Amino acid sequence: MTGTFVIAQGGGPTAVINQTVAGATLEARSRYPGCRVLGALHGVRGIRDGNFVVLSDLTEGELRRIAATPSAALGSTRDKPDAAYCEAVLKGLKQAGADAFINIGGNDTSGTQAILRDAAGGGMAFIHAPKTIDNDLVENDHTPGFISAAEFVAGAFVSVDLDFRALPGVYVGIVMGRHAGFLTAAASAWTLDEGGAPHLTYVPERPFERKSFIDDVKATLARHGRCIVAMSEGVADAQGRSLVEALVPPDMLERDQHGNVRLSGTDLGQAIERMLAEDLPGQRARVDTFGYLPRGNIATISETDAREAFEAGAFAVASVDKGSGSVALQYDGKRTACRLVALEAVAGKTRHMPADFLHPEESRVSAACLDYLNRLLPRRYDPAKPFV
Repeated sequence: MTGTFVIAQGGGPTAVINQTVAGATLEARSRYPGCRVLGALHGVRGIRDGNFVVLSDLTEGELRRIAATPSAALGSTRDKPDAAYCEAVLKGLKQAGADAFINIGGNDTSGTQAILRDAAGGGMAFIHAPKTIDNDLVENDHTPGFISAAEFVAGAFVSVDLDFRALPGVYVGIVMGRHAGFLTAAASAWTLDEGGAPHLTYVPERPFERKSFIDDVKATLARHGRCIVAMSEGVADAQGRSLVEALVPPDMLERDQHGNVRLSGTDLGQAIERMLAEDLPGQRARVDTFGYLPRGNIATISETDAREAFEAGAFAVASVDKGSGSVALQYDGKRTACRLVALEAVAGKTRHMPADFLHPEESRVSAACLDYLNRLLPRRYDPAKPFV
């Protein structure tokens, strides 16, 4: 193939998503000299509207500099294409002369690729390249973007732990994760010692109950003199309602352009603050919403994460001759490698934390979860000599 590749980015940016763009572009030029590589501006919207940049005109040095930069250099979108939108995107791809479309994103992106593949009826390859800090794509051991974001979270909780050893109280850090708790669990990756933070962890995979939460906080205060909590923004009650919906009056809820309740805003933090003030009067307490801070932090870009994101882009191009599919990062017990799986295996599905990643009786992660995190997030310091 010596024709045209189109690359797009979708959903929330990460610290390493541009590595995937660079990996795909450089691999395409290497494998198919003379090919064109177009970058769609602001995801599938750019394809629909015919807005492209010519990535293949950039030098390797320019591509490498872009790759090392956080956030989505091509611009992103949260558009969720319906059948009519997909028809317009397919028309845009054909007008661009595309032989292959590489779409970088989460499980919705995989679904879009499947719809486009079916509508195209052959003649064009549709490849999904993985990206999400939530780490919630099935078929993947972990996803590009997760490790860098997880290092931010791990480092933040170590720092908060030291802060609250000096001035004890209650601290709740609310971490991104609508349906999966992997990123919140990463708060435990670099725990300083046996009594280190986070002392409590609440994730979407386990129902949240106010009384149990307050009882947990009280018990932790009695034991350690302080209590540091890692909480996913997507925690839900026993009825499956997100905690922000359960605690915040309906007329005060923030919603996005699709009508979904905004979990990453300030509503949940304020609701948790009120809960602590009402149930633990007089107790020093602080609630922080991490929001976007972990997902594209330039100070915590993991070399492993960057390399794997680059390799995912290169592998996407190398897989074009096999037809459409989703690139997955899989671990065989010794090393992580890219594999091509069916788009349907990923589309519309959510990978949750395994049941054995949570302690069966306590609100914290298990040894199995810590083993997983320690494999991906090696400590940046000697835990026997912290910060001397």
